[in-house]
Amino acid sequence: MTDQRPYRSVLYIPGSKPRALEKAKTLPVDAIIFDLEDAVSADEKEAARATLAEALRAGGYGARVKIVRINGLDTKGGKDDAKAVAQMAPDAVLLPKVDSPKDLDALSKLTGGLPLWAMMETPLAMLNAAQISAHPQLAGMVMGTNDLAKELQSRFRSDRLPLMAGLGLCVLAAKANGIIIVDGVYNAFKDDAGLKVECDQGRDMGFDGKTLIHPAQVDIANTAFAPSEEEIDLARRQIAAFEEVEATGQGVAVVDGKIVENLHVVTAQQILSKAKAIAAMAEV
Repeated sequence: MTDQRPYRSVLYIPGSKPRALEKAKTLPVDAIIFDLEDAVSADEKEAARATLAEALRAGGYGARVKIVRINGLDTKGGKDDAKAVAQMAPDAVLLPKVDSPKDLDALSKLTGGLPLWAMMETPLAMLNAAQISAHPQLAGMVMGTNDLAKELQSRFRSDRLPLMAGLGLCVLAAKANGIIIVDGVYNAFKDDAGLKVECDQGRDMGFDGKTLIHPAQVDIANTAFAPSEEEIDLARRQIAAFEEVEATGQGVAVVDGKIVENLHVVTAQQILSKAKAIAAMAEV
């Protein structure tokens, strides 16, 4: 994975709301999705484009990754969004309802060399996840779990069992191609306990972070997707034990009664690198 920045918390901000755009500059989020799609009403879309362009031109978002979600290219204004975003110089442009790599090809013709992100929110996207994630300009994927549940006609379950097949396919695809993948939103923004459960589940699955709909959700996501102090301590001890064994030519390293092999050291190094990146983010 070439992008080593943290993506623990990825907050949706309406591109049409100047106050929200300004407040986002003060929030401890790793990334922002500036939304021109679902969060903007039909009669506000053109004005939102201009409002967002002005906000990004003014800057002030620090090290936060700036991603703009446009309207679909098959909708009114979608192509105009794409052309406008190409002039806004964000870190990436996010396309909704990507079903195949051809959708990304069409977007890249309008946005040039801008890194692309894909909303994964349809059954066809789940089945084509491997091909989509392999697109040469794709840098990240976002799960659109609300739309996916609608398309599947599934029932809501707190364990998200009906969505597991799709979530798993997308995680596998993203990891196989070394790109970022963030989990879908948790709708009950006042339910801290439920959010924590879903964040922990996503982290356990391998997601890099979670998309959020409210600033109140940020701290829980940041904590869930960051290495814990216990994980950092174990990682340091595993690396030290392995290096000691290598230096002395002894047998295998053992930490806390468990064998430490090279693969464990790689994971430990990744944990320390993530902790370092998070610390650097906080200093900016």
